[in-house]
Amino acid sequence: MNKETYARRRAELVNQIGKNDIVIVATSPVKSRNGDVEYQFRPDSDFHYLSGFSEPEAVLVISPGRAQGEYVIFCREKDKLREMWDGRRVGLEGVIDTYGADDAFPIEDINDILPGLMEEKEKVFTTVGRYSDFDAQLLGWMNKIKQDKRLGKHAPYEFVDLNHILHEQRLIKRQDEIALMRKAGKMSAAGHARAMQVCRPGMYEYQVQAELECEFRKAGSPYNAYPSIVAGGKNACILHYTENEALLKDGDLLLIDAGAEFGCYAADISRTFPVNGKFSPEQRVLYDIVLEAQTAAFEFCSAGHGWNQPHEAAVKVISQGLLDEGLLRGSLEQVLETQSYAQFYMHRTGHWLGMDVHDVGDYQVDEVWRELEPGMVFTVEPGIYVNPADDVDERWHHIGIRIEDNILVRRDGYENLTEAAPKKPSDIEALMMSRR
Repeated sequence: MNKETYARRRAELVNQIGKNDIVIVATSPVKSRNGDVEYQFRPDSDFHYLSGFSEPEAVLVISPGRAQGEYVIFCREKDKLREMWDGRRVGLEGVIDTYGADDAFPIEDINDILPGLMEEKEKVFTTVGRYSDFDAQLLGWMNKIKQDKRLGKHAPYEFVDLNHILHEQRLIKRQDEIALMRKAGKMSAAGHARAMQVCRPGMYEYQVQAELECEFRKAGSPYNAYPSIVAGGKNACILHYTENEALLKDGDLLLIDAGAEFGCYAADISRTFPVNGKFSPEQRVLYDIVLEAQTAAFEFCSAGHGWNQPHEAAVKVISQGLLDEGLLRGSLEQVLETQSYAQFYMHRTGHWLGMDVHDVGDYQVDEVWRELEPGMVFTVEPGIYVNPADDVDERWHHIGIRIEDNILVRRDGYENLTEAAPKKPSDIEALMMSRR
């Protein structure tokens, strides 16, 4: 994206705050993995949404009406020695030229400069509670200003959580964001297809994971949107399984929940397929129920429907399917009322998707499920998970199935951003047979 995109986002935010308020957002802290090794850095989503800047040790300030320009960045200076060891830095001039900052200061000088920017402001909008060390710095700056009140200075009257207004802004994706999400979806779908092509009995989960994530990297994804779930057999009934170390057995299913990140935007796909390339009768029956549930949910993914309607549609189909196969007992009305389906389907059918895999934005407004609007992106991911139980025939045991796609709400319906990942049973089996 170009710097004009980020300028538009900041302007939209400024329109929602007072003229005498200030916005202060820090990027993610660098985290130690072990010893002197650090985790791979990924910028804070809110910080990146407003700046496009991806380096660590940075703070963004928006101060409407500031004479020298309202947009200020504190960041690392150019340093030839450190850049030789740790990589290139944009530097102060680069932040202004490339990222559109009106002014830039060394991050080392923030304690001297930022309190002055906060003076005489009424409210400080910030990401309260996200980074405790930065919260402590903010309070320290506030106290420093208060100590100077005899000089006629006053500190802001209030800290306001930025999340609500900024996250509502992030909830509606613009065309440049949608383009990145299409790309993330496309490269993720290619990874899932590759996993189907290479999978065979005798492999380990991590070997399939390696093939999947290799496709992500080859396509240009710098890292996953979240840790990949590659769960064979009974492991598929653990919703957030990430050990990915078990042997894949003939006759088992393999559930993969994995997505690439591109341009700081996530994809989130789940596919389930037979390790040996052919669904068993029981696997196929439950798979068809889940696929039908997803199709039913899609009918309620267009603008004007309520957030909960896709979930309700999926639950109804899954409940009826489990009743038909004898896994549940009673009437459909009883199953829905008592939620006895939760023995086999215990999670929601979707979540917002964007810069974060479980993206920001409220699901209810005034305690009412919100209405879907064009530009919203979310997952549709029904599933069935059969753990052993006395009242469940063992032929169903350890079957875990989830089918997940990424849906963009459009004015005239919806778009499936991840439809390229095979999910029809016949397509999956044909693709897996083609490897031989």
